[in-house]
Amino acid sequence: MAGYTVAIVGRPNVGKSTFFNRLLESRKAIVDDVSGVTRDRQYGIADWNGKSFNVIDTGGFVPQSEDVFEMEIRKQVNIALEETNAVIFMCDAATGITDLDEAMADLLRRTSKPVFLVINKVDNNERLLEATEFYGLGFDNIFFVSAMSGSGSGDLLDAITENITDELSQQTEEKDALPKFAIIGQPNVGKSSLLNSLVGQERTIVSDIAGTTRDTIHTHYNLFGKEFILIDTAGIRRKTKVHEDLEFYSVIRAIKAMDEADICLLVLDAQKGITAQDLSIYSLAARKGKGIVILVNKWDTVEKETNTARDYEKELKNRLAPFNDVPIIFISATEKVRIHKAIESALQVYENKSKKIPTSKLNDVILKAIETYHPPVVRGHAVKVKYITQLPTHVPSFAFFCNFPDDIKQPYKNYLENQLRKNFDFSGIPVRLFFRKK
Repeated sequence: MAGYTVAIVGRPNVGKSTFFNRLLESRKAIVDDVSGVTRDRQYGIADWNGKSFNVIDTGGFVPQSEDVFEMEIRKQVNIALEETNAVIFMCDAATGITDLDEAMADLLRRTSKPVFLVINKVDNNERLLEATEFYGLGFDNIFFVSAMSGSGSGDLLDAITENITDELSQQTEEKDALPKFAIIGQPNVGKSSLLNSLVGQERTIVSDIAGTTRDTIHTHYNLFGKEFILIDTAGIRRKTKVHEDLEFYSVIRAIKAMDEADICLLVLDAQKGITAQDLSIYSLAARKGKGIVILVNKWDTVEKETNTARDYEKELKNRLAPFNDVPIIFISATEKVRIHKAIESALQVYENKSKKIPTSKLNDVILKAIETYHPPVVRGHAVKVKYITQLPTHVPSFAFFCNFPDDIKQPYKNYLENQLRKNFDFSGIPVRLFFRKK
């Protein structure tokens, strides 16, 4: 991972995610009083005194446990320790030193990386006195903070940023400017498996239990000359199906991840086809002006005849209409079939999204198309389009200047949009048309 990276580790419920959110100045990690809320490791970028660094939030560390998630969390914590330049080891002043803290301290004494021992929940003088027992863990850098109010975090950040060179800070910021692809879809369609197959390592915890992924998870992908950020999200289900509070937050997170992304990879289950819920996720992404690539996963489990894929695609496009100019790719995340083609499509759609068409070329092509098929006459007046220009927006948007902008009906708008798509390749991108008085 480029730049300087700090991981926050510790046993469950000491306030790691609250502190993580404090560092990022956003509510990115889900915080709840149930232990084991954070399962995967979460990434974010923090700024302090003009220096930027990556922060990793990890799940609560529990050694020797048989719980399927706790075993996975332990694995994730160890990976986080390998990836970082420094470690924030968090304990809780309210409960004092526990066996779990000692086990964690034992693990951290073996690392050569700088360890900052942070005692959380020190919000009064009495707590500060009680917290002095933590000197017994034998770490040099010890800080007393309150993650809720933020007191004491400044000294800690000063100590962390002392080690960060301007060059490392610069690398962190550059990473922030990379294309972002969000993997979205319903629970259990294989979003996390796709991420793990692409990155070639167990980046997220995968299990058959729906709702395993709760937070949105960012992964920096830099292989085969391609570089971008992949965001794995929690599955989005219908509101009536959401019973746990936590899952409600996860759904909100997934929708916010869409906001952050440039391109959404909508994963469908080949067996189930596209459901009403998928369509609503799809139209939400289109309304937000995101590029979209559709990945039909578990294609290896479908019985095939000569035109199975072609018919399937045609059926999908019928369901997706009116906006159905999107790449559809048949993949298998577990068998790693066509997953790289999926990435190439996403990068192509990203290019389409940032495409700027010279005004002269735009007018040449589209005015000819208007000559071929005139707008319908309104109240005895001919509607004339004089001039077209592309607007400087994030989503490709075009302004058509004409004499009766309010009288151009939807079918003709669709015709103009299709002409733009046919001539300039906006595959996977919602295109917006505006009609203005000249």
